[in-house]
Amino acid sequence: MVEKLRIHLTWMFAILLICLILFSSSIWEDRVPMVSSLLFFAGIFLVAIASLGRLWCSLYIGGYKTERLITVGPYSMCRNPLYFFNLLGGIGVGLASENITIPFIILCGFCLYYPFVILSEQKHLLNIHGQEYDTYLRKTPSFFPKLSLLREPTEYVVKPHVFKRRMLGALYFIWLVGVLEVIEEVHELKLLPVFFQLY
Repeated sequence: MVEKLRIHLTWMFAILLICLILFSSSIWEDRVPMVSSLLFFAGIFLVAIASLGRLWCSLYIGGYKTERLITVGPYSMCRNPLYFFNLLGGIGVGLASENITIPFIILCGFCLYYPFVILSEQKHLLNIHGQEYDTYLRKTPSFFPKLSLLREPTEYVVKPHVFKRRMLGALYFIWLVGVLEVIEEVHELKLLPVFFQLY
């Protein structure tokens, strides 16, 4: 139930941001093109890291989300690596819009919403896995990965049918950058009005 609500709210937030982007342009593009380009390339860099990170998480969690406690791979460095990579991807997409307003809105939305999701899931996993999760909780950071904790098995059983489904979701930040490029082209062709500029 919590996950469905989270997905719906995330998509609603994304649609509102797309609507904001549809009718705005970057002030940097006209005034300081170099800043505009730097923001875009920084965004692409974060989106690439986020997409690879989400694929890595999906490889480990796909099909095992509540069946067993995953504490290896990205989940050995922090308890919520998928959300960490989501934040990187969201900020990356925001920066790819070539302004700092959109990534700031994304960061604020994330900070207001995701801590509650993380606490809710933490209680749920504690109920399911008990002492095993309690031990994991005490020795593993919640959100920011600690690289020194990385543990990866020499072999890991992956469920291909689940991983294939999750692959498309893992790459949605790349699709969003594509949408931003289409919007920019539409603005340049004067097919959409620009009502305001964003810093």
